[in-house]
Amino acid sequence: MPAPNPSPSPPSPGLAARRIAADIIGGVLRQRRPLDELLDRSDLGALPERDRALVRTIVATVLRRLGALRHLLAVRLERGMPQAAPTVEDILLIGAAQILFLDVPDHASVDLSVRLAQADHHASHYSGLINAVLRKLARDGKSQLAALDAGLLDAPDWLMARWIAHYGEATARAIAAANAQEPALDLTVKSDPKTWASTLNGRVLDTGTVRTIASGPVSQLAGYDEGAWWVQDAAAALPARFLGDLRGKSVADLCAAPGGKTAQLAQAGAQVTAVDRSVPRLGRLRQNLARLHLDAEIVKADAAEWQGGPFDAVLVDAPCSSTGTIRRHPDIPWLKSETDLKKLGGLQTRLLDNAVTLLKPGGTLVYCTCSLEPEEGEAQIAALLGRNPGLQLSPILPEEVAGHSELLTPQGELRTLPCHWTYDAEPRMGGLDGFYAARIGRNDRA
Repeated sequence: MPAPNPSPSPPSPGLAARRIAADIIGGVLRQRRPLDELLDRSDLGALPERDRALVRTIVATVLRRLGALRHLLAVRLERGMPQAAPTVEDILLIGAAQILFLDVPDHASVDLSVRLAQADHHASHYSGLINAVLRKLARDGKSQLAALDAGLLDAPDWLMARWIAHYGEATARAIAAANAQEPALDLTVKSDPKTWASTLNGRVLDTGTVRTIASGPVSQLAGYDEGAWWVQDAAAALPARFLGDLRGKSVADLCAAPGGKTAQLAQAGAQVTAVDRSVPRLGRLRQNLARLHLDAEIVKADAAEWQGGPFDAVLVDAPCSSTGTIRRHPDIPWLKSETDLKKLGGLQTRLLDNAVTLLKPGGTLVYCTCSLEPEEGEAQIAALLGRNPGLQLSPILPEEVAGHSELLTPQGELRTLPCHWTYDAEPRMGGLDGFYAARIGRNDRA
């Protein structure tokens, strides 16, 4: 009688999470797909919450420290990364990130990486190489990491060069260091920020934002279901406030989705018309407003061409390179290029020109981007003023940013940097997104 076939060995705990993490890394680095899109996959949703959190942590760590990780792997690969099996790099990156930055035992990081390779048709030939490289990294990688100039390595050369040119080397390095930190969760609350900060174990920033370090899904936090607050970085919460008292006033919010600023405007008492051309993003905006019990007229249209109003105020949160949000979106440096700045610059110009036509005489325009690049901020406003003699810059005052004059340019524009607001007691509780905003008044009689 033949011996029974042995039962298949059960899958190793955590292997599915690491397989998904490796797939996502490959999707960002080779397919150039946005991280948010890749995280919206059914197999990730099927994992237990602890494993979902592990996937997000591994992926974010790899993308934040990609330059240093690639450098440390390269010095251990005499023949370079195997070109015939690109998934080898994905597996090595997630293994190295766990060894160097995460609280995962080295032996588990190595073993699970080897198992990933063995289960991959293309990478299986290199499982021995992966084992050897990661074991060497476990022995001396941390000491070598400490000796690296990681701030320069972890941002693409083109981006670091731009930041050095615009902000100086010291500030550019501080920006890069801030981007390497996992950020806290920022919330804009409808009322009583002190109580919500206490409830959520956070603190109230000078500008009124509640900041906390949350574990688990945001939807499970106190106050979410009743619509007491919404997620919004402290810097992103500032531009809508520069429109002043909005009670009873008409406001157009251009490129409005997913709706954080729309919610602010509605909460401030404005009659809001929210314009966006993306159907999925408008769906999120409707859901957000419904949860928050706030109202706005929602219009699906190209904000660069749409005609309506005239309005007392217009807010333009323009599509941009998003280089100010790398702390929260670590895929951005590896998806964007300088070419994108030129493409987006034309759209920003069209949005601004159309926004002016929507304003009443005496109305106010606020333009903002979550970009660190002057072409998408200061240069756009300078060009707009040059094209329109009837427009005038209305400087933002220090008291409008809780006295933090370091957030303002000499001309009175908002220019926040990720390295602003350091908080030594807990690095994640410091910082904010890089943002630009300017306030423009329409003084002509047209």
